[in-house]
Amino acid sequence: MAETVTFLSKDLPFDADQWARLEAALPPGRIIKVDTSDDSAVSAALEEAEIAILKSDLDARFVDAPRLKWVHCDHAGLTKSARPEVFEKGLIVTGSAGRSGPALAEHVMMFSLMLCARYPDFYEAQKRHEWRRVPEMDDLFALSGRTMGIIGMGNTGKALATRAKAFNMKVLGYRRRDEPAPEGVDRMYSSDKGEGIDEILEQADIVALVINLSDATHHMIGAEQFARMKRSAILVNLARGAVVDQDALIAALTEGRIAGAGIDVMTPEPLPEDHPLWDTPNLLITPHFSAKLPDRSERSLNMIIDNLRRYQAGQEMLNRISEEDLWSKG
Repeated sequence: MAETVTFLSKDLPFDADQWARLEAALPPGRIIKVDTSDDSAVSAALEEAEIAILKSDLDARFVDAPRLKWVHCDHAGLTKSARPEVFEKGLIVTGSAGRSGPALAEHVMMFSLMLCARYPDFYEAQKRHEWRRVPEMDDLFALSGRTMGIIGMGNTGKALATRAKAFNMKVLGYRRRDEPAPEGVDRMYSSDKGEGIDEILEQADIVALVINLSDATHHMIGAEQFARMKRSAILVNLARGAVVDQDALIAALTEGRIAGAGIDVMTPEPLPEDHPLWDTPNLLITPHFSAKLPDRSERSLNMIIDNLRRYQAGQEMLNRISEEDLWSKG
């Protein structure tokens, strides 16, 4: 059997024991650990490598590598890796989607709770030492008994559905594939069945975006979609900034067409200090950050080891991107 050369990025977030387990799972052959900022070292290693395991997205160096067959990028949301040339070459590209699903789901619930209770107003009153009791408080609502629409039913969407159901919410879900509804979802919609998201937008009190960014989902939420939402509804975006038309979001919030929004992703990132999003009313912003799960690196390692087994056995790979994920606008 021919030996396999494996390229490992030195900045993978593993401790000594995890590195040892990763190396033990690799196919027989040579292992080359490389600092990906060293172009000459990367170029030399990629002359031989069949497999590359990276912390971040791939770039042109890996697309052009002569022997490379599979690249694993140890993060979720492989938009930057879903390049036309990747699919033209037939390169296998996988990621670690799901390693932070529970944390991302909690982030959606945090935004939902804070916005439904208009907590920022109470916090500002607290800093002023003001006992804030105002008539508008009568319009605030608890999550229990309300409807959450989840756009994207991958790992984060599934984790979010179970948490929303724990809050006694009705849960509507949307995804690409026509498959049975996951746990906690009361009604599934899918593009495979020719369904869109209009019914979800019209019914939902919280619209949560946890879908991959691709050519197909670019600006899937714009002025037309905001017009369909309830004036009392809240949008939460943990997908990618370009899934939402930000000008339309600013207009919807400024004109009171929706009640609020929470965004952890935006375009561009970092957000410039003079960007109008900073001063948009009823908008909460976090800087593309969610709290880390205590076992995140272990979850990543298990996915990589599972995919190494699948690769050697010629089986379907976990979290493999396809041409449906194509991103040609970036």
